[in-house]
Amino acid sequence: MDYAIETDGLTCRYRRTLAVDGLTMRVPLGGIYALIGPNGAGKTTTLSTILNLREPDRGSARVLGCESRRLGPADFARIGYVSEGQQLPEHLTVAELEAYCRPFYPTWDAAFAGELRARFDLDPARRLRTLSRGTRLKAAFLVALAPRPSLLVLDEPFSGLDPVVRDDLTTGLLSLADRDGWSVLLTSHEMDDVERLADHVGFLNGGRLVVEEPMQTLLARFRRVEVALADGAAVPAQRPSSWLGFAVEGRAVRYVESQAGPAAEAAWHAAFPGATIEASQMSLREVFVALTRSTAPAAVPGRSR
Repeated sequence: MDYAIETDGLTCRYRRTLAVDGLTMRVPLGGIYALIGPNGAGKTTTLSTILNLREPDRGSARVLGCESRRLGPADFARIGYVSEGQQLPEHLTVAELEAYCRPFYPTWDAAFAGELRARFDLDPARRLRTLSRGTRLKAAFLVALAPRPSLLVLDEPFSGLDPVVRDDLTTGLLSLADRDGWSVLLTSHEMDDVERLADHVGFLNGGRLVVEEPMQTLLARFRRVEVALADGAAVPAQRPSSWLGFAVEGRAVRYVESQAGPAAEAAWHAAFPGATIEASQMSLREVFVALTRSTAPAAVPGRSR
């Protein structure tokens, strides 16, 4: 088994709406893979299908070597799950939540649960309904991680949390995943957290996987380019497809280069002779915006937006 998750031509419809369109995705073992994209891109539908909460219309998915339609209790015991809107039994205390979940997981590690409780500063006697949203999410992480899952699936877990709680969770997740070698599939709109956590990125838009590559490779090939044209210089009528968001304001030209490297730099200088050209690195958030704007699907019937 080379991948924690692999899909081939995965396709999902909601009546006339195409939510996931021929998705072929590979989540490496032992890494943190972020599936990102704008609202309506098909991320939640993808997760639901991978976890056998709905059947695909076409294609297939394998999770930890098992075909998704055949996932059973023993397989789910190896998968941890935390989501933004996850409902917990709020009448229970933290300790009672642990006691309730423990029998479902043969690999439950009580000592590790204690370590997580201390790391997240959780009072075992507190009832969940008395906890803040961020602290309840920490309790959800505790019961998801205590069984030491082979795969951890996180669906928008950090949305709306204050920076301190997000830092506690991302720092803990990063250090624990690195130590225990979990495979993690994460969806999130918090691009700073994704850039900090993930080592692989898949960018989904209109149900299609536009980009899938290591984080380091992705960030290395994107540059924001600013050009100050020489006097009398014209803007080239033909431009490489790797130039995204091309804009001209007087003598200033701005665009995003999506295939940065020596060949791209040579193309810049050939296109703008005598110009002053500056290229700067981009954050994942800036890359996300550029990709979203350049790959927006056409507004046609049957296409999920």
